[in-house]
Amino acid sequence: MKSDLISLADHPPDILQGVLALAAELKSESRRGTGRRPLVGRTLAMIFEKPSLRTRVTFETGISQLGGGAIYLAPQDIQLGARETVGDIARNLSRWVDLIVARTFRHELLVELAREASVPVINGLTDLLHPCQVLADCQTLEERFGRLAGLKVAFIGDGNNVVNSWLNAAVAFDLDFRLACPAGYEPDARILAAARASGRGRITLVEDPREASRDADALYTDVWTSMGQEAETQARRLAFAGYQLNSQLLAVAAPHAVVMHCLPAHRGEEIAADVLDGPRSVVLEQAENRLHAQKAVMIWLNGTVRAAA
Repeated sequence: MKSDLISLADHPPDILQGVLALAAELKSESRRGTGRRPLVGRTLAMIFEKPSLRTRVTFETGISQLGGGAIYLAPQDIQLGARETVGDIARNLSRWVDLIVARTFRHELLVELAREASVPVINGLTDLLHPCQVLADCQTLEERFGRLAGLKVAFIGDGNNVVNSWLNAAVAFDLDFRLACPAGYEPDARILAAARASGRGRITLVEDPREASRDADALYTDVWTSMGQEAETQARRLAFAGYQLNSQLLAVAAPHAVVMHCLPAHRGEEIAADVLDGPRSVVLEQAENRLHAQKAVMIWLNGTVRAAA
C-alpha cells in the first residue's frame, strides 16, 4: 500500500525520526561525494500552482542526485482541477511517473490528488501545511543541538501553514513550541486542538513576543503576508507591527539560541537584517536541508529504503 506525505500528523513519530536519520546520512554522503542512487529510472512529477525557489530547486536537484528525473508542471500546463479534474490528472500521472509533489493553494486539492493517485504524493506546500519545510527545520535543530525532544521553539508572527506543521512536529518530536501572534491570527483550530490533545509536546499561544522568546532555543519567523494574501498586506503590517524578530527578542532567548526563517524574507519587516544575516542565523542551513530531507522523503515513499526507526 502506498504512503503519502500530506501532513506530519499522518505518520508515527518513529517513522518521522527515521526520515530525519536518513536525511542526515544522505547529507553526510553528499559531503563525502559518495551519494547513493536508489531512484535510477524513477520520475518525479512536480505540480506547482505557486512560484518557488527552494521547493523547486531542491526537489529537482534531489531526484537527480538520487538517479531519477523530474518533470516540472507550471500552473498554465495542467490547470489543476480546471482544465481537467484532479482525479483525471492523478490517474494519468500515476501511469507515467513514480512520485508526485504538489504545491497548491487549497489543501483540499492536494488531498484529492493523493486520494486519486496510485503513486506517492508529497505536500510541497499548501495554504494549510508545509511539512517538508518543517522536516528540514527539525533536521537543522537536531544537527545544532543533538536532539529534538524538549527543545524550546518560539515562532513570532502569523499562525500560518508553517506553524500548523510545527504543531504537528511538536507532537511527533516532543517539542516545547510557543507561538506569539496577535489576536485573530492563530493557527488552524483543529490542528491546534489535536496537538494539545495528543499528550505529547507542549504548546503555548501568547500575544507577547518576549514571553514566547524567553529562554527559547530557537526563534523562528516567516513573512507576515503569504502568497494569496496580498490584499491584506497593509492590515497585516499594522497587526504585526510589534512582532519583528530582532536583537531585542534575541536578547531574552537562551544564549545559544538560533534564528530561523523559512525564506523568502522581507528584511526590516518580520525580521531585522542584522539578525537574519547574523552569526546566530541558521537560515541557510535550513534551506540546504530542504534538499536532504526531501531526498529522504522520496526514498522512503518510493519504497527503495524504509526509514529506520
